[in-house]
Amino acid sequence: MAIDGAPPPLPADVSPHGRGTTGGQGAYRPGYELVAEQILELIAGSRLQPGDRMPTEQELATRLGTSRTVVREAIRILSALGRVRAQKGRGLYVADDGGMLGGSRWDGFFLPTDLDHVYMLFEFRRTQETTASRLAASRAAPAELRAIEAAAELCRQGHLSGDAELFHQGDDEFHLGIAAASHNEFLVAAVREARRLQRQSSTIGMHGAVGQHAEEAVAEHAAIYRAIRDGDPQAAAEAAAVHLDKTLEDYRREIRRRVFG
Repeated sequence: MAIDGAPPPLPADVSPHGRGTTGGQGAYRPGYELVAEQILELIAGSRLQPGDRMPTEQELATRLGTSRTVVREAIRILSALGRVRAQKGRGLYVADDGGMLGGSRWDGFFLPTDLDHVYMLFEFRRTQETTASRLAASRAAPAELRAIEAAAELCRQGHLSGDAELFHQGDDEFHLGIAAASHNEFLVAAVREARRLQRQSSTIGMHGAVGQHAEEAVAEHAAIYRAIRDGDPQAAAEAAAVHLDKTLEDYRREIRRRVFG
């Protein structure tokens, strides 16, 4: 399926050369980040499906009014996120990495910097992870409890050392560990896919930053772990809900700070 029709208008705050922009009160966004967002909008707006061929880098540069170098950097990010596949000598394609629940179909409409989409994703995560925590409190085996505890500690060490990569690794392992302890493979797959999409929002919209919620998140992880360890399903679900709500609030605050200054 080819992309045709007139090029879409650029947002008012986008540099025509992809050099970045200052939005609102002066917050800076790199050009490649803006172009990555525009490419995702093109894919969604043109209803391209996984496996469909995309315009070339040069065609995208012309269409978006930017340089091929900026497009190439944007494609590199989207490739790392699993949204675009670059085949040497053949061109660019919409990636097909569906996973158990068809995550590629979610990719078809999910825009990582659309706050409405992000809020819906958190709502979805809240439903998944409160259920997973409730089930884990009843079903977790000793080895699974140790894995959850170790992940929480890894996340804490990442926060204390200022190592964002370590923090994110511990955070991933913590939430996936709880899903695994639910002994429900559909929940495991759903949690994994939702976190994959959220990682795209973090990378494109927040440059992978941890945000201001890291210290509270460490304490919230500990509360969730204790409830699961103590076999209290209701407390585990409530602690997970608090954690997701506060994480969303931090994300909302950070995105608005970056976009509006």
